Amino acid sequence: MLYQMRTICVFAGSSPGADPTYAAAARALGTELAHRGLGLVYGGASVGLMGILADATLAAGGRVVGILPRGRFRREVAHAGLSELRQVASMHERKAQMADLADAFIALPGGYGTFDELFEIVTWAQIGLHDKPIGLLDVDGYFAPLLALIRHAAAAGFIPPDHTHLLLHATDPAALLDHFAAYTPPHLAQKWAELPPER
Repeated sequence: MLYQMRTICVFAGSSPGADPTYAAAARALGTELAHRGLGLVYGGASVGLMGILADATLAAGGRVVGILPRGRFRREVAHAGLSELRQVASMHERKAQMADLADAFIALPGGYGTFDELFEIVTWAQIGLHDKPIGLLDVDGYFAPLLALIRHAAAAGFIPPDHTHLLLHATDPAALLDHFAAYTPPHLAQKWAELPPER
């Protein structure tokens, strides 16, 4: 049975990056989402990979919902052409709404903000707050050092080995979305041993 998806949350850089390959991947992902009838929810900006992704999704006929903290960024950063732009009170509320609206999560290349969003959503999966698929669009090996770090953390005893599989990854959007469609939520070993019953 295929995993049912309607909306994908994408975390992405507010810069286009130094290599045009990153922008090309953002365009390809947006186009692929729209062609599959999948909506996009993202951080609501018009700049960087975020804006490129939103523009490509819209150009291909897709629905795009942006979520932006009120008063946190300059007015021109907000994307004016989205299907829906929601303004929220804080960064925390932004991430919570993005998670609530999404059936799966993808990280494109990005910086601290992208890493923050990615690791929070992986942590939520690890402790059982959701069982939605999470994937990296590994453009030109961008996430290879991150995947190596996760393997290192597992070998060092900080990440249970079966939890390393929480992050799917592929080098092109179609392959990653195919992984999502075939996704079965994993049965994870508990991160912590059960506490003894209170006396």
